[in-house]
Amino acid sequence: MSPPPLRLHQRRALDALEEVWAARRARAWVVLPPGAGKTRVGTETIARRLASGAITHAVVLSPNTAIQGQWAAAAAAQGLEVGDSRDLATTVTTLTYQSVAVFDPDSEADPGVDAGADPGADPAADADDQPGAAAEPSLLDRLHRNGRALVDRMDSIPRLLIVLDECHHLLEVWGRLLAEVLERVPDALVLGLTATPPEALSGDQAELVAELFGEAAFTAGVPAVVREGDLAPYAELAWLTTPTVHEEEWLAGEAVRFAELTTDLTSPDFGSVPFLQWLDARFVTPVPRVRTWAEVTRAEPAAAAAALRMHHAGLLALPAGARPAEAHRRPPTVEDWVLLLDDWLDRHVTLTDDERDHQVLEAVRRALPAVGHVLTRRGIRRGRSAVDRVLARSESKTTAVVEIASAEAVTLGERTRVLVVCDHERASATVSTRLLDVIDPQAGSATAVLAALAADPTTRALSPMLVTGSTVAGTREVLEALVDHVGRSDLALAAALVITEDGPVARVTGPWTSRRWVGAITELFEAGRCQVLVGTRGLLGEGWDARRVSTLVDLSTATTTTAVVQTRGRALRTDPAWPEKVAVTWSVVCVSEEHPKGGNDWDRLVRKHTGFHGVDEDGDIVDGVAHVDAGFSPYAPPPVADFAEVNRRMRERSTRRDLVRASWRVGEPYRDLVVPTLRVLAREVPPTAAAPAPEYPTGELELLMAAADGGAGPDRVRPEDRVVRLWPRPPEVRLGPDGLDPGPHRPPRLVGVREATTTLLAATAASGWLAQPSVGAIAAVLAAGGAAATLGHRTRVLNRWAGGVLAQVAGPPSLERVSCALADALHAAGLAGVGAEAVVVEVHPGGEHRLRLEDPTGAGAATFTEALDELLAPVGTPRYLIGHHVLAAPAGPDERPVGRARRGASALRRLRRTPPSGQVWHQVPTVLGTNGERARTLADAWGRWVGGTTLLFTGSPEGAGILAASQGADPFAVTTVVRRHWT
Repeated sequence: MSPPPLRLHQRRALDALEEVWAARRARAWVVLPPGAGKTRVGTETIARRLASGAITHAVVLSPNTAIQGQWAAAAAAQGLEVGDSRDLATTVTTLTYQSVAVFDPDSEADPGVDAGADPGADPAADADDQPGAAAEPSLLDRLHRNGRALVDRMDSIPRLLIVLDECHHLLEVWGRLLAEVLERVPDALVLGLTATPPEALSGDQAELVAELFGEAAFTAGVPAVVREGDLAPYAELAWLTTPTVHEEEWLAGEAVRFAELTTDLTSPDFGSVPFLQWLDARFVTPVPRVRTWAEVTRAEPAAAAAALRMHHAGLLALPAGARPAEAHRRPPTVEDWVLLLDDWLDRHVTLTDDERDHQVLEAVRRALPAVGHVLTRRGIRRGRSAVDRVLARSESKTTAVVEIASAEAVTLGERTRVLVVCDHERASATVSTRLLDVIDPQAGSATAVLAALAADPTTRALSPMLVTGSTVAGTREVLEALVDHVGRSDLALAAALVITEDGPVARVTGPWTSRRWVGAITELFEAGRCQVLVGTRGLLGEGWDARRVSTLVDLSTATTTTAVVQTRGRALRTDPAWPEKVAVTWSVVCVSEEHPKGGNDWDRLVRKHTGFHGVDEDGDIVDGVAHVDAGFSPYAPPPVADFAEVNRRMRERSTRRDLVRASWRVGEPYRDLVVPTLRVLAREVPPTAAAPAPEYPTGELELLMAAADGGAGPDRVRPEDRVVRLWPRPPEVRLGPDGLDPGPHRPPRLVGVREATTTLLAATAASGWLAQPSVGAIAAVLAAGGAAATLGHRTRVLNRWAGGVLAQVAGPPSLERVSCALADALHAAGLAGVGAEAVVVEVHPGGEHRLRLEDPTGAGAATFTEALDELLAPVGTPRYLIGHHVLAAPAGPDERPVGRARRGASALRRLRRTPPSGQVWHQVPTVLGTNGERARTLADAWGRWVGGTTLLFTGSPEGAGILAASQGADPFAVTTVVRRHWT
């Protein structure tokens, strides 16, 4: 059977590789998400290189035997001669990384990773710490003779291609070794394949990748492959739980000691210099006399953030120039207390001989272990957290798995295929003796999950099974089905398999290994004879393929980008038998309000979703927990009292897979850009609230639009280049600075008084604060009605228009216009590749605005978001201020019972003669306030988009006076949040 046609991203990856080889580069790497077809890219590269004569042999190294087997099958399907022998006799040889990294047990030091080591550590990281070591020893010299022989054979093969599959593993474990291997085969071509994006690499990993491969030849993220239809659309959901009663009682007891310490820390007689007095001296009093808050933030970002959260709790005054953002508007965390406490101890308490300070040290030493920290001679250090262990393995999570599987079965019926991923098969070896009376030794393990599923009548009917590298277990019925399935292809093996029962769970043993049983169990799972499969991340979290997976339940604790992408990739394969498949991933999170570190599991959820994109309830594709639920914050979990409602919303969303699929808009065009977006929500009334447009008599809205068309707004941006969207998502409405919909086929729903009057203000703002209405605008209104329009009809339109203009200048400028002014300024200053034409404004229910700059270069988008966030903030300590005139809000359009012409004339007269009543000041963003030239780019753009402008340098006497009067002023009164959108 010939292989299927290449997918779009496979073709693009192969084209990129052809450019690499044509440029005579010997090494390249490609980034494709799980399920996107990395193996096919590899086998196609091998086949093409062989056909061209560029190579004679290929060696493929994989992280485990399951992936090794997949390579063998894929190469055979490509018509290639393939084997797995170390003699490299076949054209293509598939091996595991361990085939190379076998170390001699007689060597002085084993650089391998033992069971208790950090799996991300370099095996030889401690080599430099050996006394008297003159040079770092070669890992190749310490390989077992079989490993050295394999390297020598690779070196002897001319024109060899080495494929490193899932090459993030070489960064995590085998990095130095494989670097030395590649040095021994300098003439070989090297292709690295991974799902880990370049931005997720640590500094050391990025340095190694640059050394081994250079820049990535091709990258594609999960959203792009979903949009192409090559991965299944998916939703990320969370099931929120609280610890069991027994666990909660233990957590509450642990919290007492730290609560007593924080109470002491707020006491005015705790220590020779009380803690809060110390914080004031460190973060409030010196600002701005000694240094500005911006300087504090740059020098000590973590401490500055902690101080602002102390302010939010009412324990510290707000430092001059500080602006609490979303991250700061919440109570201080344990880490905040510990960070500031360590500063106090290090800079004062430990340096005195005062008895009061000695008592402080003793109190701190007793309390810190309760929150996973210890006091040492070198300060406070992080220790092992028993609290985190309880939350991660809470028995409530096992109960949640049963509920999720039951709910999915109701929704999907025969299509239900639930995969549960755990960290361990059995957890008893890793539970400390301190917790033996708190949680069951097996809590959180795959074994415990299987037992719960088998004990519940609903989920037992789903034939749950457990598969790990050493165990196959399940209900007796499903294991008998497994043995029968094996017998269809291997009667001898089936006859040798033995099923033994232990309560509701049974096990099957016999003369086979995971390499054989994983395939058989996968086939049984795909066929629906087993509908819930429980396994470990080590076996099923990477490289395992099952197209029928409908639901993934993630109980693992790994939070690296690699682990998250790989684990979620298990559910994202498309299913030929179910073209409308939508995968759902559930993260089970346990939160306690009885302990100050009760949000640790929530923090783990946040880390898992940072950088991982999903579709939110509004149809945006964003990273972070916001795509799980719009009410989720990365800084704190929801109140426990809301958990039942949150879980209800999650269950409901899991049943609406059709809406999830529609939100992904599979097959529609995309840019494959990740753009920071500023979400803005007014604390009172939004400056440009998306209120329904008032109902006009027939023709009046068109007259308003005609009036706008006669105005003199910024003419550099074409109407079709500006985008404003309303949610729920209607047909896209594009607006120019004139506020006009260029297409007569679209209803101008968005172009009501809000947009029309906002725009008409620019048409009258030619100079000063407010100029005469343009003759063209008035003439257009009068002419647009034609003979059929009465004088009263036309003057009523002018009256409404004039009243709208006056209302607009009574408050802050619209977010749309401020954004356009900023974008043009950044573009003029060379800080963004695009200007106002690339500003996108989305208006969501409740008046939330989402603003971003779609800059293909990427850098300008981030600069725009950061600068807009600063521009909308309360005035701090900027170098420049920019102002605009305002006037008192008008009483409303003149509606006195006089002649219609009189009413229109009165409105226009008020518009012409109303004087400004004041000026409102905004801070110029730091990036544009570095010098006068950059600041003037904003002033110029502000004049075009907003109106008359005054720019002030706060270092001047006049500027300093106005800054002193304006500091802390909040003209926009909005709350802002930055999110990363994929577009």
